[in-house]
Amino acid sequence: MIADKSKLVGRGMRDGAKLFRNWFGDLSRAAEEKQGAAYVFVLGSMNEVFKTFDMPVSFPEVNALQTAIRGVSRDYLNEAEDFGYSPDICGYVKADVALQLRGGDHPMGKVPIPNIMVATNGCNTYIKWAEIWERMYDAPMVTFDFPGTRGTSIKSQPGSEDFAYEAKYVEGQVKELIETCETVTGKKFDIDKFRETLGYANEMSLGWQRVQELNQNSPAVFNALTDGTIYLGVANGFRGLPEGAAYFKDLVEEMEYRVENQIGIQEKKKEGTETLDQQFRLAFVGAPCYPSFRSFNNMFSDWGGVFVTSSYLWYGSGGSCTGYLFDLDRPLESYAEGQLLMVREAMDSMFHQALMLEDTAKPFGLDGVVYHPIKSCRTVSTGLADQRRYIAEKIGLPTLFFESDLMDPHVVSEAQMKNRADAFFEGLISRRQQATV
Repeated sequence: MIADKSKLVGRGMRDGAKLFRNWFGDLSRAAEEKQGAAYVFVLGSMNEVFKTFDMPVSFPEVNALQTAIRGVSRDYLNEAEDFGYSPDICGYVKADVALQLRGGDHPMGKVPIPNIMVATNGCNTYIKWAEIWERMYDAPMVTFDFPGTRGTSIKSQPGSEDFAYEAKYVEGQVKELIETCETVTGKKFDIDKFRETLGYANEMSLGWQRVQELNQNSPAVFNALTDGTIYLGVANGFRGLPEGAAYFKDLVEEMEYRVENQIGIQEKKKEGTETLDQQFRLAFVGAPCYPSFRSFNNMFSDWGGVFVTSSYLWYGSGGSCTGYLFDLDRPLESYAEGQLLMVREAMDSMFHQALMLEDTAKPFGLDGVVYHPIKSCRTVSTGLADQRRYIAEKIGLPTLFFESDLMDPHVVSEAQMKNRADAFFEGLISRRQQATV
């Protein structure tokens, strides 16, 4: 607890950045000491299992996007394309391929080679991506098949016979992963330590859910696009760890203080830090434009637009934002049930954003929705035009639709996007003026 509460403001960003640097530092030390790491994906990472075995964990999506934020992604993409990968496939995949070809060299440190790999069906690219690792490395691969939503709202519910069957199916795969970890590490699975990691994951999930709820406040207390990316990094890398649970407890404290004192989002400007004049509350659908991360956000913040929620926060957290709590008295069974629910929720937030926006539009007081399909990710981008039309017709919210990329700066046209954003806000202003007549 901080005595001077005013020092809470901005703590989440400072501590999150520090934890993120520490995480890459741990990966670098593992690489230097010739340790292997678990290669996992954000959706279905099984981080709690790996932390029970004290294994370093590497997220290729996180590694890739950091190259774009640091302005070197095109170098990695070029190397992968020169190696034979097509320009139109996932930019994350190509950045990861180049990272492996460079022996793990990364702008934030060094990434160790894998000693175990996990693939899931959470994204239709994951399986083929993991096959690249299989061709590169002699390490065991465990593949998870999560039963998903069969159609609009057609999915099994806890308590039903179908859900029990599906959870048992996932539990068998979890046990296979545990056995593989025992073989790789030479350690026996410690069920009590697993309970401990699940306890920390529970604390994080509750905190993450509460932080998102607090952004229903006006003024909004964090930017779902920029600040949210830091939160996501911690939610993935430190899930099941005391540091992650403590971070989100502190983050809730900061956000509640902001709400109580009506302290809105603060943006870094050339002259210093300024509180954003919030005029329009927006939802963001798609993946961020990492090659122009800050300038992309400025296209909206300069007009007083603030992203109060986003589909990226939902699926980028692997479902940990659902607030699901594991039952520590039945850890394996509950873990399987939780993974089924959380990964399914994350997949739904990619494929059925319109339904989720229907539930969030009113509590978050949305003025509009920004759709950002990206060139190299069909999973996130497919169907967004139809989803946009549904939201415009069903809820009546104004929408902006423009495309760029999450990795390749060559297909990002800031001038064109800014023109579209300016026209969008002019329309929002006109709409508001007409409503007052």
